[in-house]
Amino acid sequence: MDGVADGPVDGRPAGVWGQVARPGFLRSSAPWRAAAYLLTTGLTGLLLCGGLLVAGVAAGVLAVLLVGLPLLAALALVGLPVAAWERRLVRLVADAPVPDPHLVPDRPGLAAWLRLRYRERATWRELGFALLAACVLWPIDLTVAGFALAVPGYLLAALPMLLLDGEQVNVLKLWQVHSPVVAGLFGLTGLLLAPLLGYPLAAVAAARAALVRLVLAPGGQDRRIGELVRSRARLVDAFEAERRRIERDLHDGAQQRLAALRMTLGLARLDAPPDGPLAARLAEAHREAGEVLSELRELINGIHPQVLTDRGLPDACADAGDRSPIPVTTRFALPGRLPAPVESAGYFAVAEALANVAKHSGASAVTVDGRYAGGRLTIEVADDGRGGADPSGGSGLTGLADRVAVVDGTLTVSSPPGGPTLVRVEIPCTPAPSAAPADGGAGR
Repeated sequence: MDGVADGPVDGRPAGVWGQVARPGFLRSSAPWRAAAYLLTTGLTGLLLCGGLLVAGVAAGVLAVLLVGLPLLAALALVGLPVAAWERRLVRLVADAPVPDPHLVPDRPGLAAWLRLRYRERATWRELGFALLAACVLWPIDLTVAGFALAVPGYLLAALPMLLLDGEQVNVLKLWQVHSPVVAGLFGLTGLLLAPLLGYPLAAVAAARAALVRLVLAPGGQDRRIGELVRSRARLVDAFEAERRRIERDLHDGAQQRLAALRMTLGLARLDAPPDGPLAARLAEAHREAGEVLSELRELINGIHPQVLTDRGLPDACADAGDRSPIPVTTRFALPGRLPAPVESAGYFAVAEALANVAKHSGASAVTVDGRYAGGRLTIEVADDGRGGADPSGGSGLTGLADRVAVVDGTLTVSSPPGGPTLVRVEIPCTPAPSAAPADGGAGR
């Protein structure tokens, strides 16, 4: 149909609802697309209603013999093709497609596909929409579309009376038109009513399409959140790999060269006159090189301690406790090695908590307890200090909570004034099945 183009204009949506306010709406294809959409969905719902009725009765009868139970289970998946068809039909009246919320199975095969589909909430939403379309929506669709098309057509059918020179005309066998004047009034009414009915027709079609989008693709936000979670996991993995690369480069490059420089300065001291100014300067340079080397080793250990990679979380936390100025006792009972991001998050949580204790608590002893139960790693850092730690006060606990949240973990702090303080970290994870149990002993 000639007239207004169906594409976006001035940034406005190109769907049926977006074209209603345009001057050329009635000359565009939008009213016809709305009518086709409602007629198609109405007929689909009518056929679905009959099919579900027959299948439901058959399944109910056969269920007595335990034969209909697989059929009842199959009926739970009837919403999948219905939803796919509905999402395709929406393109008649909407410019943006309705996304498919279903996930892809992690392994091939029918069993994996069925297991995933029965667990997805989208499957049950689609079943509910199929029942809604079969029981409620199709009469509305056919009534609106039929009224918008049949009533003007019925009135326009009286126009042949004007061409038959006063002969009696049977209009759809519903009434007799005896006067060309009456026939003309009927035809004129039909001509005026046809374009006016295009607006409610488009409104109902747009509302039904919005319902489809609301029910069959509510995971649009969930999908975006899922993508953000997955992208965050990829960033965490990339950041962890980059940290290890930096640690390796510092360990194999700068640290080795600095150690060689310190050794060279030591040899130069032996060759210099013992009482001269050169010996004093070489001794000072040797001492500075040693301090820089120590600081570099601490920096490398802070980036990613080698003991964490080689021995796991219990030994890494025990090493962090040995380097704390406050006596630390560590106790761990783990079923094995945990995923690297979990071990890294757990270690740095303990290291940050111990640093906070040393700086702010005034404690005389710290206890680190780690255990795995119910699919979660739980680490508790308790001290006998003065308490009053506030995670919202901008302390290191805020960064600690952010670090734990990266691996979907949670941080809770109990620190009443006067103490004691308890920092609990919980991270969901699954240990490696081949790893041996990891038990950490007592640290300093």
